[in-house]
Amino acid sequence: MIDTRTAPYGLFLLRVALGVMFIAHALLKYLVFTMPGFAGFLGQIGYPAALAWPIFLAELLGGVALVLGVWPRAVALALTPVLVGAVLVHGGNGWLFTNANGGWEYPLFLVIAGLTVVLGGDGAFALKPTPIPGAAAAPLATRTA
Repeated sequence: MIDTRTAPYGLFLLRVALGVMFIAHALLKYLVFTMPGFAGFLGQIGYPAALAWPIFLAELLGGVALVLGVWPRAVALALTPVLVGAVLVHGGNGWLFTNANGGWEYPLFLVIAGLTVVLGGDGAFALKPTPIPGAAAAPLATRTA
């Protein structure tokens, strides 16, 4: 049973937490690993180094869009390949994220969190809800689509 009175607020919390996580990981790449360092890492694991900037920008801009609620469902869907890529990067390190080089449990949880936003809705307080053809707009605090 879904509590339609509180579900939009739960989705809001999940959406903001996911957005903050994306922003934090983007800034980690930029400020700590540096973009040349991140590009080198991608090359070492067999991914094109040219993906460094697109991944960074997707995480940063997508994270901000999620926090603000700008087309959250579409943004969460668009960021899913980034999260699946993280699962693949950590796949050989075992399940637990506390394993050396981080396992795949946390990245997989983030995939599921993102898909929950996609399937569950924009949540409360979305500044620019994801357009859904044929759906009527609900009041700001109760939007679930």
